[in-house]
Amino acid sequence: MQLKLDALEAHLAKGLKGLYVVYGDEHLLAQEACDRIRAAARAAGFTDRTVFTVERGFDWSGLIGATQSMSLFGDRQLIELRIPTGKPGKEGGEALKTLAGADNPDVVTLVTLPRLDGATQKAGWFTALIGAGVALKIDPVERAQLPMWVGQRLAQQGQRVAPGEEGRRALSFIAERVEGNLLAAHQEIQKLGLLYPEGVLTFEQIHDAVLNVARYDVFKLNEAMLTGDVGRLARMLDGLKGEGEAAVLVLWALVEEVRTLLRIKRGVASGKPLATLLRENRVWGPRERLIGPALSRVTDEALEKALSLAAQLDRQVKGLSGSTGKRGSEPPPDPWAGMFELAMAVAHGGKPAQAPPAPRPRR
Repeated sequence: MQLKLDALEAHLAKGLKGLYVVYGDEHLLAQEACDRIRAAARAAGFTDRTVFTVERGFDWSGLIGATQSMSLFGDRQLIELRIPTGKPGKEGGEALKTLAGADNPDVVTLVTLPRLDGATQKAGWFTALIGAGVALKIDPVERAQLPMWVGQRLAQQGQRVAPGEEGRRALSFIAERVEGNLLAAHQEIQKLGLLYPEGVLTFEQIHDAVLNVARYDVFKLNEAMLTGDVGRLARMLDGLKGEGEAAVLVLWALVEEVRTLLRIKRGVASGKPLATLLRENRVWGPRERLIGPALSRVTDEALEKALSLAAQLDRQVKGLSGSTGKRGSEPPPDPWAGMFELAMAVAHGGKPAQAPPAPRPRR
């Protein structure tokens, strides 16, 4: 059965099941969920812990043997199976089906997996596991939800931000500084618990304590572009540049989004349903909610100009001489400034782009 993460504590209070599957790429939340299951297993007497990690040449028969036998000293066992790739292979798939069918009251099995695509979630071994046990899907905390998540974590350690605008600004400040790095957010929140007593935290206290530990993701850049969040867009481009991300990869991600928008916009103009066009262009998740407002904001002409600029930037970042643009329409000397201009074609619907704000010094 599928279980929501926030229902795990109540579930464990009622008693352990024999099989748990934790899957997803949000490592902090997955680790915390596994820690709760381990603690409940220890409290229930499953004190003998064995960990298996699936690698090339893994002995699946050894795993099955361990789940079917008693511990050498008669203690009940917690067996952890880690599959980092999420791909057990044919032999592994059959072994996992056997594992799902096992019924040994002296063994609790915890299987951990990364985020799984739709096809893998329909595989026979995975459906057998969730049919026999309890599955927890660890979804990422979206950017818009991060300030609320931070506030909840502060509350768990007896702290809270000031009410009103100051508090919202403080939570947004933390979210901005740790963007894309939930583990870093957790560490910064713990640090606030060590530095200050329980009660209200001022913006100044948070500002002085929280470091800039953002980990920028080139594919999250498109979300900032689609929402029209110019400040976030500038911060992310500056962060990607500072982290040494390849300009070619950043440009590719931006261009793919512009091409997708243009295809969908032309499709809508020809009478095709938006839902169909989103499926055809493999748009899902947060992007699915953001595409509609972006389409209404940007024009065909702005998107076509953006692609023309992208062609010039492509030659520039690859070190090719010469320009494909018309006289007077050359891209900025710095390709990162050119990519900001390209992203602004979508963020501001083709309005003239202002230079990105100067980056804050890193601490």
